[in-house]
Amino acid sequence: MTKVAIILGSTRPGRNGEAVANWVFDIASKRDDAEYELVDLKDYNLPHLDEALPPSLGQYSQPHTKAWAEKIASFDAFVFVTPEYNHSTSGALKNAIDFLYAEWNNKAAGFVSYGSVGGTRAVEHLRLIMGELQVADVRSQVALSLFTDFENFSVFAPGAHQEDTLNATLDQVVAWGGALKALRAGQAA
Repeated sequence: MTKVAIILGSTRPGRNGEAVANWVFDIASKRDDAEYELVDLKDYNLPHLDEALPPSLGQYSQPHTKAWAEKIASFDAFVFVTPEYNHSTSGALKNAIDFLYAEWNNKAAGFVSYGSVGGTRAVEHLRLIMGELQVADVRSQVALSLFTDFENFSVFAPGAHQEDTLNATLDQVVAWGGALKALRAGQAA
């Protein structure tokens, strides 16, 4: 079965992303098309990139990098839950992505973003990053507005239509994640 990580891409105290990621996981858990796991960056406590060699070499020296690599390697696809900070994704998520290379390759990704304009600019940057990492990003995405999907900009209350959008995103992530397994299997042979 396809394994999908729902990656909570904020480590900020009082983060809105925790409620968003739990919502994604709750909806995903009702589906029977994949195994879903919530992966919180906060649990990995990654410092600023501290590996001497480029991630593309796969020669990790730090225990935190090895644990992160093992976790990410175990998935076929990802749903990134990202805030938008200063027209981009969070520094914590970008840093976590930059720690690895091969563990991301030939997998699928979808995005659930939030911010004043739905986090869409953060997703634009993530799509560029995914291209460099050989991750196939799907078209559908969930863009949550701090004005309409949160009360007082902090209490998550998504519009009813957002669940349909999330399910469309998950449909694409699971389909692409499954399809890319064959590519990864061919490279391992």
